[in-house]
Amino acid sequence: MAAKTIKKLSPEPGRTDTAGLRAFDADALARCAADAAQPWWRRRACAEALAGRVPERRVARLIACVQDTGDVSEVRIALLGLLADRPELLPWLRHDDRQRDGAYGMAGAVLGARGALGDLTAAGALATLAFGPWRREREAGEAGLDALAARHGFQAVLAELDGARPEDRSTGIRLRHHAGEDVTDALADPDRAVAYRAQEFLTDPERLRGYLAGAPTEEARLWAVYALHRLTDDTAETRRLYGELGRPRVEVAGLDEELRAAIVREYGQWAEERSDPRWRIEAVCAQPPAASDPAERLRRAMAALTAAGLAPRPPVSCGEDNRQGDGTYDVIGYGPGDSKVFISTLGRFATDDDDDPDVRRALESADFRWIDQAVGSLQVTDLGVYYFGSRDPLNVLTLLFYWQD
Repeated sequence: MAAKTIKKLSPEPGRTDTAGLRAFDADALARCAADAAQPWWRRRACAEALAGRVPERRVARLIACVQDTGDVSEVRIALLGLLADRPELLPWLRHDDRQRDGAYGMAGAVLGARGALGDLTAAGALATLAFGPWRREREAGEAGLDALAARHGFQAVLAELDGARPEDRSTGIRLRHHAGEDVTDALADPDRAVAYRAQEFLTDPERLRGYLAGAPTEEARLWAVYALHRLTDDTAETRRLYGELGRPRVEVAGLDEELRAAIVREYGQWAEERSDPRWRIEAVCAQPPAASDPAERLRRAMAALTAAGLAPRPPVSCGEDNRQGDGTYDVIGYGPGDSKVFISTLGRFATDDDDDPDVRRALESADFRWIDQAVGSLQVTDLGVYYFGSRDPLNVLTLLFYWQD
């Protein structure tokens, strides 16, 4: 009867009565969580519903599931979070074999559990995890470090870290902030990701205004301006301060103002952490684009291709063309084959895979700007943009015609 009731409360993935499971018999939930014959998503739901009420007689069996490298990682991770207060797990967690457990998410879960159990020797690895780009791993690292600080004090955690590593400095900033210390000085950190994270903690506009006059580097001043704008949303003040700094920007040889403006507007403010702060401030201070009608732009492209006898097909978004995802261009197929021309949503930019001269002439006659290989290959330096797992700078072609699944 119990198994049928659990099945009713969690009948399929994404359909779980969380409150119902949390009120359900703990022993039955523990048996289901450990039952490899049950679907993994139901087992995980049962494990999560056991928080704070694990039956002692089921602990050994649940620990065995955590330690079974052949079991589903999502279940193992949920059970490890559930059992992270069990000191008997620590020798297994600290064993070198845990570093070779390649199951998705397990490395972070193991380190997080070591933090929850007060293992100060995990501090450096947790700092590395917390400094990573992936939210799930970052949160696991931060939770483990917070547990260490709560048990031992943040100074004891800092004593385990090497200040030469940016990930350790980032952790130090976070722990100092949570202990009530001012971390404005970290805006001058030489690692941009550390400085970026430092500015996220700042909450006092007046302190930032006072810091500007004595900031030791241009980048530190820019981070202060950026943090101040985040707090006040005062674009007029940000533009004034930017002007007083001389409007510094990252110069890219060959990148003209039309291209630059389109790229800055689209990517400047949500660039990756290690991006130069000059891109961010330039984006904040940029003038809004002239009014444009994307639908009219596509109609104009269709008319030009039709007039050139290229038999264009109705435009589709890049997501529809790729059958998933989204991006910054639309696609117009033309001719008898599978030839395509790409129309950017960021401005009057067009290109194709073949540099077809007939297509180029047709679109240039309709006031489109053709992006050829020479221009498209220009690298936009120090502007990190997420792209299929990478966060490195991209070239003009990829930025104007960006797609992500």
